[in-house]
Amino acid sequence: MRRRLSAGVLGAAALALVTPLALSAPAYADHGRDPARQLVQAVKGKHVERHLRVLDLIAKAGGGTRVSSSRGHELSRDYVATLLRAVGYKVTVQPFEFTFDGYRTKPVLERLSPSPKAYKNGFFNDYVAMGDSPAGGVTGPIQAVDLVLPPTPQPSSTSGCEAADFAGFVQGSVALLQRGTCNFGVKAKNAQNAGASAVIVLNEGQPGRTDVDLNPALSDPSITIPSFFTSFAVGSDLAATPGATVKLNWDPLIEQRTTYNVIAESRGGRADNVVMMGAHLDSVQEGPGINDNGSGSAGVLEVALQMARFQPVNKVRFGFWGAEEFGLLGSKHYVESLSQEQKNAIGLYLNYDMIGSPNFAYHIYDGDGDAFGVPGPAGSAQLEKDFQGFYSGRGLPFKPSEFDGRSDYKAFIDAGIAGGGLFTGAEKKKTEEEAKLFGGTAGEPYDPCYHGECDTIKNVDETALDVNSDAIAALAAKYTYSKAALDAIHKPGAPHTPPAARMAATVAHDGVPSATS
Repeated sequence: MRRRLSAGVLGAAALALVTPLALSAPAYADHGRDPARQLVQAVKGKHVERHLRVLDLIAKAGGGTRVSSSRGHELSRDYVATLLRAVGYKVTVQPFEFTFDGYRTKPVLERLSPSPKAYKNGFFNDYVAMGDSPAGGVTGPIQAVDLVLPPTPQPSSTSGCEAADFAGFVQGSVALLQRGTCNFGVKAKNAQNAGASAVIVLNEGQPGRTDVDLNPALSDPSITIPSFFTSFAVGSDLAATPGATVKLNWDPLIEQRTTYNVIAESRGGRADNVVMMGAHLDSVQEGPGINDNGSGSAGVLEVALQMARFQPVNKVRFGFWGAEEFGLLGSKHYVESLSQEQKNAIGLYLNYDMIGSPNFAYHIYDGDGDAFGVPGPAGSAQLEKDFQGFYSGRGLPFKPSEFDGRSDYKAFIDAGIAGGGLFTGAEKKKTEEEAKLFGGTAGEPYDPCYHGECDTIKNVDETALDVNSDAIAALAAKYTYSKAALDAIHKPGAPHTPPAARMAATVAHDGVPSATS
């Protein structure tokens, strides 16, 4: 008999973890020792990993996901809130509405004959449904349309770009097309007009155009047939298989739902200049999200639990955001819910998203803009220097990461609040230079399980998780236990000045820029 993970069992487990902390009376940091050193020493990688193991268990109880509005996300919310309340924080669970854009049943793509094979859905797997793809279940023969195999050295395929490409097309077949010089929507519309029952577009095949590593979008509401995007390997294999018959099914679901942020605030400390940090607590629907972003959530959570042992000089606030994977919605909702006076009382915001990628690099957000030309608000440059100093002090390399609008810092820096944070990489591939600096494998993604069902507890690098949890603790301590350090970033209660211009970024539901061709 399978036992379900109940809220009561979860709460009991959470309380067992924090009982020693809850029974310890809060104290000021030892004035004879550096408070940052005390906190960093108290934050143990094994304790952060323990939170991740709970989140992994929660995902299993929730059907393999912690996506916002799911049972897995709600159990994650309750776990975090229970722990933080137990050690004395003022905890607010903030509900908000959002548009859920996912699926009822898992997508299906199978080759039925010859040699039956089931393909895997998701990033760095075999296929994904196109953005805006209509629902549909289809079984039919593959018919290749004007493919260029092997591909030319440069992108050039016009497969499906002209109606004439479909001369002799057999109605009811599944059109197999190739990414190239025209939009996905053009290809799909021409296939639909030729009588195709469904569309499969394979990546074109040149270096950088082989994997399922983008959000392909149709952007044409007149298309009525289901449309999938595959890796070059899967698509070319189907093209090379005479008489291939496939089955595909796409069952999308778009509806309004309620999800939650968890906000925890210290009861003591100066309230007109608040130290704030956060991480998104949700995953994508396709997987449990233990690196993305259980890792950042667990690091922030453990730092918060250890900080509860000391009275803060400046008030400290922690945010665990919902619906990040649907367009950074939780953090956006939180910032928009604040009055201008409340925004002015936030001294800085530090963001932690994916801090334990298995093929990691230590990336620091580019606060001064010297690497990417897009600086954060005033004070962000100092936060970048602080992280640089942390890594340098341990003899570790680091690289800048662009403020490109792909994580929850965006709402804060758009409001003019100083921002910073850490990131160990997602879908992009590690360079040769980075492999020499950080180890790992060049030419492979920082996180090969990014947005996939394999983003489990096995998908986290323990060294990166431990080091970055210490970095979270170091900056939390510097700014929570020193008025002077925080006031140098932002004067108490002073109005923030939003940047005059920031790079625009189109953020898809899972944070990866969309592509229409």
